[in-house]
Amino acid sequence: MKAIIISGMPAAGKTTVAGILSAELSMPSIGGGDILKEMAVDRGYKPGGENWWDTPDGIRFLKERETNSEFDKEADARLLEKISMGDIIVTSYTAPWISSEGFKVWLQADEKNRAQRMAKRDSTTLTETLRTTRIRDDENYKLYKKLYNMEFGRDTVPFDMVVDTESITAQEAADQITAELKKRGMLDTHHGKARDGGRRKQ
Repeated sequence: MKAIIISGMPAAGKTTVAGILSAELSMPSIGGGDILKEMAVDRGYKPGGENWWDTPDGIRFLKERETNSEFDKEADARLLEKISMGDIIVTSYTAPWISSEGFKVWLQADEKNRAQRMAKRDSTTLTETLRTTRIRDDENYKLYKKLYNMEFGRDTVPFDMVVDTESITAQEAADQITAELKKRGMLDTHHGKARDGGRRKQ
């Protein structure tokens, strides 16, 4: 059963869509943040809860990561291992470019739309989240260009499908992905899981 890899810019809906697909297809879901927490445990940290990143320990770990590019490469290597095993839904910025396996989906949403979602989610102003979004987009592009020479957010060539999430709900986005999997004969509807089959559109 192929892994389903979901990517997109920050606040494009990756985690929400992955959660819906995980429930509907009975497949576990994992993201880059989960992998980083695994690495934190290996280094003696005790991550717990969604807000761990904002604790002194979480901040210390992130600062350690910022000074060592090998952190991201190790995290990606762990994700690639899980992708190769299949039967999993992965949310990742980099995996679609560095993995030759999996069914790859790009969630498309423009800067303003994503900033509006962030403002609602974090209870902040649109002006503030627009600024944050621009900074994150720029930093992510530079980081992954340096690490892998990839065009994050600008290149959709690696993807099997692109879903525009600006004017649809997360459920509708998940439905589009499921429909495409069925169309390609990659979904075993009896077991509710994606099969390792189908051909990628050229």
